[in-house]
Amino acid sequence: MPAARMGPSLRVFWRIHRAFMRLTGGRFGRVGAMDALLLTTTGRKSGDRRDVAVNYMRDGDSYVVVASYAGEDRDPAWWLNLKSDPDAEVTLAGKRERVRARETVGAERDRLWSRFIEADPAYAEYQRRTKRRLPVVLLVPIG
Repeated sequence: MPAARMGPSLRVFWRIHRAFMRLTGGRFGRVGAMDALLLTTTGRKSGDRRDVAVNYMRDGDSYVVVASYAGEDRDPAWWLNLKSDPDAEVTLAGKRERVRARETVGAERDRLWSRFIEADPAYAEYQRRTKRRLPVVLLVPIG
């Protein structure tokens, strides 16, 4: 499956996917090669709760997500929100879990990035489309 490109169709799909994830409590969210979770951040400007469905993989007890924005040259809002306030929530399989986000670096980033693009090669295409280095983010459960 080719890597998606940003545009009106993708934005509409994301809105529908997010609504579906909310309705099902994150029980059904697989899109393409990877499962998805519902990530709830705090808006850096508004302070409001913001939901987004993102593809993920597990690394131990943590969740790995990539701030790809389909290869656009700017970071997605959810990543900017997490940089402002790293405490968030994931909804998956009908359960909510509090997490703290951190950007991976060095060998850890390289290892997780390799696993991510092996699971879904579209992310390698997203990286080729942009000058920015796509953030690989670890969402670590917090009691």
